Amino acid sequence: MDDTDIEPGVAAPPERQAAEEVPRPKGLGPIGWLRWAWRQLTTMRTALILLFLVALGAVPGSILPQRAQSPEKVDQYFVDHTSLAPWLDRFSLFDVFGAPWFAAIYILLFVSLAGCVIPRAFKHYRGMRARPPAAPRNLMRLPQSETYETDASPDEVLAEARKLLRGRRFRVDASESSVAAEKGYLGETGNLVFHLALLALLFALGLGSSFGYRGNVLLTEGNTFANSLSRYDQFMPGREFDSDDLPPFTMTLDDFRATYQTQGAKRGQAIDFLAKMRYRETPDSPEKPYDLKVNHPLKIGGAKVYLINHGYSPVFTVRDAKGNVAFRDAVPFLQMENRNQTAEGVIKVPDAEPDELAFYAILWPSAVATPDQKQIVSAFPAPLNPMITISSFKGRLGLDSGVPQSVYKLEGIGKTLQPLGRDGQKIMKPGETFKLPDGAGTVTFEGLKEWAALSVNRDPGRMPALVAAILAIVGVVASFLVRRRRVWVRAGAGEGGRTVVEVGGLTLGNPTSEFDDIVAALRGEQEKPGTDQAAASATESEE
Repeated sequence: MDDTDIEPGVAAPPERQAAEEVPRPKGLGPIGWLRWAWRQLTTMRTALILLFLVALGAVPGSILPQRAQSPEKVDQYFVDHTSLAPWLDRFSLFDVFGAPWFAAIYILLFVSLAGCVIPRAFKHYRGMRARPPAAPRNLMRLPQSETYETDASPDEVLAEARKLLRGRRFRVDASESSVAAEKGYLGETGNLVFHLALLALLFALGLGSSFGYRGNVLLTEGNTFANSLSRYDQFMPGREFDSDDLPPFTMTLDDFRATYQTQGAKRGQAIDFLAKMRYRETPDSPEKPYDLKVNHPLKIGGAKVYLINHGYSPVFTVRDAKGNVAFRDAVPFLQMENRNQTAEGVIKVPDAEPDELAFYAILWPSAVATPDQKQIVSAFPAPLNPMITISSFKGRLGLDSGVPQSVYKLEGIGKTLQPLGRDGQKIMKPGETFKLPDGAGTVTFEGLKEWAALSVNRDPGRMPALVAAILAIVGVVASFLVRRRRVWVRAGAGEGGRTVVEVGGLTLGNPTSEFDDIVAALRGEQEKPGTDQAAASATESEE
C-alpha cells in the first residue's frame, strides 16, 4: 500500500489533517455599533464640535428677526424678500431657538458633556482616595532628582520626610524603605468643576427657556397694568409654561421723567430715566412705591420688570358729526428717530357716527422750523414746544371683520378709508381743536403724556445659571494655577555607616522650586546639592 493511500473509514494522522478554518468575524453587530456611537459621542472632541455648532446655530438668531421677539419684523421680511424668506422659514431660521435642529444639537451637547464629565468625576474621586504610587526603581531618571548622604539612620530620614511632606499638605504613604507623597488634585478638580458647571449652565438655560416667560407692555402715565395674558403687548412663554401660573400683581405708572444734556456737543443726549411706580404683589397686599430705573429692575411675583424704552402719548378728544364724544384717551406714538423723539401714531375711532373716523399724526416734542422755513423738525427730545400735524380719514376701519390689525397702522387707506383732503390736515398745539371738513366732527389735542416700555421677565434658571457661571470661573482658574506634584524619598544604608538618601520629583508641566525647598529642608541646610560629596572628596585627599 502506498503511503499516500488511506483506507476508507480510517482517519488521517493529526499531522496530516488540514487545519480547521478560523471563523470570520461577523461585524460589530447592533450592540457593538451602539457602543461605538456612545464612545464617539462622549469624547471631548465631539463636545467641542457640538459647542461650536450651538454657537454657529445661534448666529441666524441674532441676524434675522425672530417670531418670538418681533413677529411684525418677520412679516416685513417676507414682504421685502418674497423669494428668500420662504426658504429661510423652511429651516426654522425665524425661530432658531425653537427649531428642532437647534434642540437636537443642544440635547446632544448636554448628553455628550454628561457622558464625558461624569465618568471622569468618579474616576477622579477614586484617584483622590487611592494611595500615592510607589517610588520608581530609579529615582535619578526623574525630571527632578537629588541624592545626598547623612549620618541619620534610614528610619529617622523617612520619619522626617513623612513629617515634612505632611506639613506641606501632601498625601503621604510610607513603606519600609521609601516615602511616596502626592498633591495637586485641586487642579484636576477645578477642571472637572468647570465642565460640570458648564453642564449645569446648559441645564439652567434649558430650565429657564422651558418654564419661564417674557412679556413686553407699554404703559402710559396714569394707567395700571394687571399681570394677565391679555394685557401684554407681546408675550413669549416657555414651552412648559402655563398661563394660569401668572402671579396676580399690578403696576401703576404715576410719572415718567427723562433728563437730557442741555449744552455742549452732547446736547439732547439722555442722562437719566426715572419711572415713578406703584405696585401690589397680590390684590390684597398693600401698595408700595418704587423708582424704576435702567438696570435697576423691580422684583415682583418671581419676575423682574425692566425699563427698556420711553416715548410720548398725546391725549386726544374726538367728537363725531352728532357732537358726541366718540374717543378720549392718550395714544402712544412710536419714535421715527431717537435723537429728538420725533414720533408718529394713529387714532382709530370706530364709535363715531355716521362714519367711522381715523387719524394719522406726527409729533414734534420741541418743534422748530428749518432754516428755509419749509419744514418742521424737533430740536430737542424733551417736550419744550410740542406740536402735531394731523391727517383725517373717514369710512370703515374694519375692526369688526375678525382680521387682526396693528394699533400703530391704518389699514384700507384709499379703499375702505378715504382721506378728507388738504382740508383734513392741520398743525396743532396743545389745547387746540380742529373742525373736520363736511361736518364730520372735531378733534382736540388735549396735551401730552409720556409712556414707558416695560419688559417682564421670569427666568427660574437665572440663579442656577449665575451659580454655575461663578463655579466655572473658579474651576478654570484653579485648573490653571494648581498642578499635580509627586515626591518620593528613599533611604538606605551606604558605605562607611552613612545613609544614602534619594529624592525624586515629578510635576505636571514645568518643574517648580518646591522640590528644591523640600530637598533643602530634608538635608537640614541651605546649600547646593553635591556639597557633601565635595567635602568628603576633600577629606580623602587630605588623608
